[in-house]
Amino acid sequence: MHLSVLGINHHTAPVALRERVAFAPEKVAQVLNDARQAAGLDEVVILSTCNRTEIYALSDGSDASLLRWLADYQGLALEDLVPCIYDLREDEAIAHMMRVACGLDSLVLGEPQILGQVKSAFTVAREAGTVGTYLNNAFQHVFSIAKRVRSETAIGQNPVSVAYAAVSLSQQIFTDLSQVHALLIGAGETIELVARHLRQKNIGAITVANRTLARAAELASEYSAQAILLSEIPEHLHRADMVISSTASQLPILGKGAVESALKLRRHKPMFMVDIAVPRDIEPEVGKLNDVYLYTVDDLRDVIEENRRSRATAADSAEQIIHEGVENWQKQLRALAAVGTIRAFRQSVEDIRDTELDKALTALQRGQPAEEVLTTLARGLTNKLLHTPTMRLKQAGEEGRDDHIRLAHELFDIKAGCQDKK
Repeated sequence: MHLSVLGINHHTAPVALRERVAFAPEKVAQVLNDARQAAGLDEVVILSTCNRTEIYALSDGSDASLLRWLADYQGLALEDLVPCIYDLREDEAIAHMMRVACGLDSLVLGEPQILGQVKSAFTVAREAGTVGTYLNNAFQHVFSIAKRVRSETAIGQNPVSVAYAAVSLSQQIFTDLSQVHALLIGAGETIELVARHLRQKNIGAITVANRTLARAAELASEYSAQAILLSEIPEHLHRADMVISSTASQLPILGKGAVESALKLRRHKPMFMVDIAVPRDIEPEVGKLNDVYLYTVDDLRDVIEENRRSRATAADSAEQIIHEGVENWQKQLRALAAVGTIRAFRQSVEDIRDTELDKALTALQRGQPAEEVLTTLARGLTNKLLHTPTMRLKQAGEEGRDDHIRLAHELFDIKAGCQDKK
């Protein structure tokens, strides 16, 4: 049996191919059983996200059958798929699983969402009945390493996206976001990420302003926000404690005059503003107002670059933890390999014990003195337990197999002073 990872990700393939390989979440349970049967797998887990599709499998055969199944199932030609596929085995496979769970293999180094996605993939497979003892142990070990990396390094502590950096910066201004009203200008991908991060931080209220109301309403419905048009901003601006803007407009959307009017209505209660757009959405003169804290995308880039360097340093520490994790996994596998031998050894000893005990009980029932029975029991146990090891050690000595002699000292904890004199 061997552990393998068969996968495709953002490092090896463009999105056009990744989306053709991806599995819909609602179909994964069915796909797991189909893959196990078609490719002859003993255990299998499938992780499928926007950036990767990976199959973690335990089998005693070649992964070629699994690759053929994947190509056939997704309607892809093997020659299109093979150049983008990676196939990892044993130590490389478990190390890769750890890197994925820790965010070291992510598009954004150290991003935290992937661990939850890996855990979800494992749970789906376990409920589908395609996880046995081996993969269960493997994933529990992976999760424990990911937890160590998160707790012992700074891999996920600092933001490395503009959206997350903007939200993190706001937390330096507002101690309690639950009392804050945020105005988000635009409805593209960056603003959607900002809205998601703000909701995760329990923001009090969100208003989304956009050129088209339909897109603003779509985003607003997802994040329990209010949708308005860009033209309505002057009517709502005074309610905003925080303004984050990212549009494709070629001209400024917020001018100094509109912000001054809003500040008067707010009785000069400060406003926090982040202009992520290029060209800028907020006139630079706004930053000169006493009650406005205005940051641009360049301010955030400095923070992001510093955080990237911090994460890169943390990644080095994480790799050391993963190296230790692989070594510990190897120890676990070796320990599991010895389980059968240990079980058989215990059973043989227990059989000897039961036999000698039956003899002792029979002797007692015949009226034989207890002291004599106990002496015979002890002697019988000693002779039976030592007979085979003694014969094997004598044979090893005669044949000059010193490694067997040394192993006996280690197995039975024979002190150095008791060793044979050469």
